[in-house]
Amino acid sequence: MECNNIERKYLTVNPLKTCQPLGAVWACLGIHQCMPHSHGSQGCTSYLRMQLTRHFREFIPTTTSSFSEAQVVFGGVGNLKQAIRNILSIYKPKVIGISTTCSAETIGDDVPGTINEMRASGEIPEDVKVFTASTPSYVGSHVTGFSNMVKSAVETFAKKSSPNGKINIIPGLLSPGDLREIKRILKIMGIDAIILPDISDVLDAPMTGEIHLYQKGGTTISEIEDMGNSIATIVLGREAGIAPAESLKEMYDVPYEVLPLPIGISNVDKFIMKLSEITGKPIPYELEEERGRLVDMMLDAHAHWYNKKAAVFGDPDIVEAIVGYANDLGINVLYALTGTYSSEWEKTVKSMVPDAYVSSDSDLWYLKEQLDKKPVDMLFGNSHGKYLAKEYDLPLLRVGFPILDRANLQHFPIVGYKGTAWLVERTGNTLLDYKDAKSPEHLLELIM
Repeated sequence: MECNNIERKYLTVNPLKTCQPLGAVWACLGIHQCMPHSHGSQGCTSYLRMQLTRHFREFIPTTTSSFSEAQVVFGGVGNLKQAIRNILSIYKPKVIGISTTCSAETIGDDVPGTINEMRASGEIPEDVKVFTASTPSYVGSHVTGFSNMVKSAVETFAKKSSPNGKINIIPGLLSPGDLREIKRILKIMGIDAIILPDISDVLDAPMTGEIHLYQKGGTTISEIEDMGNSIATIVLGREAGIAPAESLKEMYDVPYEVLPLPIGISNVDKFIMKLSEITGKPIPYELEEERGRLVDMMLDAHAHWYNKKAAVFGDPDIVEAIVGYANDLGINVLYALTGTYSSEWEKTVKSMVPDAYVSSDSDLWYLKEQLDKKPVDMLFGNSHGKYLAKEYDLPLLRVGFPILDRANLQHFPIVGYKGTAWLVERTGNTLLDYKDAKSPEHLLELIM
C-alpha cells in the first residue's frame, strides 16, 4: 500500500512515548524502600506495571488509589487517604512517592494538601517520608514524569549543611547494568557520588531464595538530603535530568553540567574528562586501557558498518547518545525521532547530523512513510520497531525502553568504554548475522 506523508496534528500512530506516571514510578523505584503510589484508577497502574515488568523482568511494587466512576466525578481524596493508611499498615515503607494520573488531575485533587492534613493529624508518622509530583498523562511523556518525580524528591528532601566533597549524578532512564558501570567508573577514579535515582540492586537484585518487598538498593533519603551540599551535579541526558539539577542550583547554589548519556567513545570521553575537571581526580590508566581496547575493536570491525545508513528512534536522551555513537562509527543517521517534544533537543541533534530528518514530535508511522522513499540499512531503537524491521527486512539493534521481546539486556551496560565495547560487538555482529541470513549458499563465507 502506498503511504503518503500527511501532516497529523491530532493523531499518533505507533507512538514513541508513553505516559508520565510510568516514568514517575521508575524514579520512585530508584529510592531506597520507596513505595510508588499512582493516584488514579487500577487500569493506569496495571498498564505501567505491565510495561515495567516486561522490560525489566522483575516484580514492580506499586499501589493505586483505585478510582471508579464516582472518584472521577466527585474527586478521589477519600481514596487517597485510605490508600495511604493501607500502605502504612501493610507495606511499611520508609518513603511513599505519589504521582497523579489524568483523572486525578482533571478533577483537581489537592494531593500535597491531603498529605499535609494527614501529617498534621498524625496519620502519617514522622519517620515516613512522602513526596508528590503532578504527572498527568495528557501532557509530556514518561521522560517528563521521571523528571518531575526526581525534581520533587530533590525539592522535598535536599538540605544545606556542610560541604560533603561529593558530586551528584542524575542519570536519567538508564538500566541497572548502566548504573553499575557508572559506579564502577566512579570507584576507579576515587570519586564519591550521590546517584539519584539508582535502580541497581533494585531491578536487578540477585536471586537468594528469600523474599523481600524492598531490595537493598536505591538512593537513601539521607543521600538525597545531602545533595544540597555537593560540589556539583552532572546531568546525564538533558530531557530527563535538567529540571532537578536546576532546582538544586536555585535552592542551594549547586552548579550543574549537562552531558549526553556516556554512550560512544566521544560521549564517554566527555563524561570522564568532566569528572576529572570537577573533582580534580586524575584519569587512571585503567580507563585509558579500556579506551584503547575500544578503539582497537572499532578499527578491527569498521568495514562491517562504515557508511551504513540508519534510523534511530526512542527516548530523546538515548536517541541523542546513539546518534553520537553512530557518528563515531561512521554510520550515517538519516532519521532521529522521538515523541517527547523539545526544541532544544532538536537543535542539538540537528547540529550532530545536519542532513538527517530530526523530530521530537514524531511516531513510527512517520518513519514508515519515509522508509518507502529513502531506505536505510539498519534500525536502532526499542521493541516497537520490530514491525518496521520485519516489513522492510532490516536488522534492528534494540536499545532504550521498552525492550519487551528480548531478555536480560538490562543487565548489560552500554555506557562507559566497556559498555560501548559491548554495543560495538552487538552492532557489528547484528549486521553480520543479517548478512549470513540473507546470503545465498554460494556466497556464504567464513571470512567476512
